[in-house]
Amino acid sequence: FNSCDKPKEFHKMLFGLCFFHGLILERRGFGPVGWNVAYGFSEPDREISRQQLRNFLNEFEGVPYAALNYMGSEANYGGRVTDNQDRRLIITILQDFYTAQILDDDYKFSISGIYYAPKAPESLNFYLDFIRSLPISTTPEVFWLHNNASLTAAIDEGMYITRCCLALMSSFGASSAADDDEEGVKVKTP
Repeated sequence: FNSCDKPKEFHKMLFGLCFFHGLILERRGFGPVGWNVAYGFSEPDREISRQQLRNFLNEFEGVPYAALNYMGSEANYGGRVTDNQDRRLIITILQDFYTAQILDDDYKFSISGIYYAPKAPESLNFYLDFIRSLPISTTPEVFWLHNNASLTAAIDEGMYITRCCLALMSSFGASSAADDDEEGVKVKTP
């Protein structure tokens, strides 16, 4: 956390990177509205991006935003992306976090202004407390989606659960009312 020669830039951009990582993972919950293809972004993608961020900040005079954007969106995360529209999307999303504007304390990640990189603190606990203060239930706007995206995701989830229930019913031998007639008269027990 404190291993970079440019701590303010590193802390702000690292928070942005982690927010980006969470954002692209959570977009999968919106099905094809979030990503055209469900990608398996993982912790190693974030970790290699974090290491590159620290190394680039230590080795370059200024902040190499273009190089960081390219490495993050085209190589580290983008190496998994196969759909052209998803590729353009991940490039665009990362540009919101690997930007000179993130160093400005008034820069917001969302329209609502709830999500932003807090002032660069001296301790990791400050960030953890800030993250705990964020709303547990998020709205689609933080994921760059229209508010109707959550409705679409809820409908898709409901349809998935219904299909699973129907599949379970048929696997346990659920029968229709017509099957009862073929078995003949049943003896009623008191």
